[in-house]
Order: sequence, then structure tokens, then C-alpha cells
Amino acid sequence: MSFPFLLRRLVLVIPTLIGVSIIVFVLLRVVPGDPIMMMIPPGATEDDIDHLRQLYGLDKPILEQYFDWFSEVLKGDFGTSISLRQDVVELILSRLPATIELAVAAMFISVILGTLLALIGTFWSNRWPEIIVDGFTGLNQAIPDFLWGLIFILVLGVLWPLLPVSGRIDPRISLDLVSQFYIAESLIRGEFSVFLTLIKHMIMPAIALALPLTAVISRSLKASLRETMTQDYIRMAQIKGFGPWRILIVEALRNAMIPTVALSGVQFNFLLGGTVLIERIFSYPGIGNMSIGAVIDRDLPLIQGLIITFAILFIITNLVIDMSYRTLNPRVRNE
Repeated sequence: MSFPFLLRRLVLVIPTLIGVSIIVFVLLRVVPGDPIMMMIPPGATEDDIDHLRQLYGLDKPILEQYFDWFSEVLKGDFGTSISLRQDVVELILSRLPATIELAVAAMFISVILGTLLALIGTFWSNRWPEIIVDGFTGLNQAIPDFLWGLIFILVLGVLWPLLPVSGRIDPRISLDLVSQFYIAESLIRGEFSVFLTLIKHMIMPAIALALPLTAVISRSLKASLRETMTQDYIRMAQIKGFGPWRILIVEALRNAMIPTVALSGVQFNFLLGGTVLIERIFSYPGIGNMSIGAVIDRDLPLIQGLIITFAILFIITNLVIDMSYRTLNPRVRNE
């Protein structure tokens, strides 16, 4: 990874965030609905309403509102939530680890399962295992993640109650953890009972998020593997007497994974967006669930903070994927 390339990408982050902030700020103020009217109690006077507008800066021209807000954002202050009466940064930081853990778990499942399906479909090409793999991936692509979530709740939560259907952890368990990254910290500290409880609560939402992405990874990797298996170095490995599984996994998979890595990074951004509905369905306490509540309550500071947070996550993901792609692909790295 060359330093000039990394520097160019980091420089582009600033105008990207400024553009996102302008679009979000303007759109939230032109859509119908008044957040102040949702806050006032019955019998509030006009003076009370004017006081609230002044308190949240909504009495100023929109351009002045933006510069006031963005100047505070540069200092790390996203304001105070209108509906929850708490600091927006503290609210986001308390929920963000749950969403990151859920998204990473879903990504891990989709990569492992998608790679396995692609290998099976390639090894038994034009035979019944490939037909089963293609049918399974087609089904996963046809059913969105939120519908998978509802199916899992009905089957594994109601008909056969094997797994918890809501929350991040059993409320009867008292947590003595320092960070909000419960799974990582409980595993590091050796609190395996807490770790297993967290995993039980995460299984259904993580798999629901992972299945559509599994289909995308499986189809992309299988197509890439088929193309790779026609290369000259694969024929050379066959002449040397290497076994078919060794050729597929050791020789072909490494090169076939390069385009799939880039695709997985793009899909990971969609996966982060998918946490909004999945967290709501499973009452999972992440920023996705909080986003829907903020929109319902017309909580402008919280919505703005959440969208900027999602934008930063997308930028970081794209940067990591670009760096990984350049590292894995010598032709791109040497350009």
C-alpha cells in the first residue's frame, strides 16, 4: 500500500463528509413535520414553543443553523437529543458497538458459508450438489433479510422456542463489563456463560442479515473459481499430480478471492444499512434500532448524528477494502 494513495483517499474523506452533512441537514428541514410540536406538553403557550425553538436553534435561518451545527460537530459535539434529552455522541457510542458486533458476525457467517457453497458448487460442477447450491443461493437472494428475520422468529421463537427473539442479552444477567463490546470483552475475560448468552441472542439476527449476502458471495466466488480453473498454472498443477481439492483450495481459491473481497466490502455497507430493520424486528439495542425511533420522534440532532456515523462507517469500510484489494492484487499495487 503506497502512502500517496492512502493520503489521497484520506483527503477525499473531508469533502465527502461535508457533502453528506449538507444534504442531510437541508433534507431534514424541508420534509414535513415539526420536532418542537412533538415535544410540547398539553397546554403549552406560544412563549414555551418559542423558547424551545430558540434552545435548539430552530428559530435561525437554515444557513446559520447549518454553520452553527457543523462548527460544533467539528468539536465532537452533535448536540442534545430532542426526544431522549441526552448527548447525541454518548447515545451513539453506547449503541454503536452492538451494531458493529452484529454486522461483523453476519459478515463472518456470510463469508464462511458463501465460500463453502462456492467450493462445493465448483468441485461438483454440473452435478446434483451444484443444483442444490444454486437453488439455495437463489432462495437467499429472493428473500430479504427482514423476511428471514420474521421467519426465524416464527419458527425458532414461537413454534419451536429454541432461541431468544429479542434483546441483546438476558435481562436477568448482571453485566460487569467495561466496554459496550460485550462479546469481545466477555470472551477476553473468560466469562463464557455471558458470551454464550450473547451468542444465543445474536444467532437469529446475524443469520438473517447474512443469508442474502451469502448468496452474493457464493455466486461471485463460484464464477471467479470457474474462470481461475481454466488458467495455465492450474493445468500445470494438474500435470504435477496435485489432488483436485488441493488445486481448488490452495491454487485457485487464493486468486479467485480477489474480486470477491472487493464485492464483499461493497456488500458490507448494504449489510450495515440492513441492521436498521433487523435490529428493530429483534429489538436489538444498536444504532439501527435507534435510527427508526429517531425518525419517528423527528429527533433532528440524533438523526443527523446517526447519518454522519453511518457515513463514517461506510468510508472506513471502503478504505479498508481498497487497501486490502491493492495488497492482494499485485497488478493494481504496482500501477
